[in-house]
Amino acid sequence: MKENVVKAKSFAFALRVVNLAKYLQGEKKEFVLSKQVLRSGTAIGALVREAEHAESKADFAHKMNIALKEANETLYWLELLHQAEFIDGPSYQSIGADSQELIKLLVAIMKSSKKVKS
Repeated sequence: MKENVVKAKSFAFALRVVNLAKYLQGEKKEFVLSKQVLRSGTAIGALVREAEHAESKADFAHKMNIALKEANETLYWLELLHQAEFIDGPSYQSIGADSQELIKLLVAIMKSSKKVKS
């Protein structure tokens, strides 16, 4: 069976976000922004999983579109955490690159799902 790349990458990303939130709460004593990035960063993979068993093609596209919105929101929180100096440059570049990659994958999925509808 072919590997589901977006499923694997969104799960790995969620793990990174969980570890980031633990670091922010434990080391930086930052609780508000860490919960925001934790919520949006883990929602991506959850929505991808939900889309696996979508009721229709429209439901699949809807869930993937919400995952894309969550990925974009997560990038916002990561940028904010970096600019507020809660995470350093190399850490931000690494996790930010993962976030951008997820966004690109989800955009590609959305484009191909729109072609299927047409």
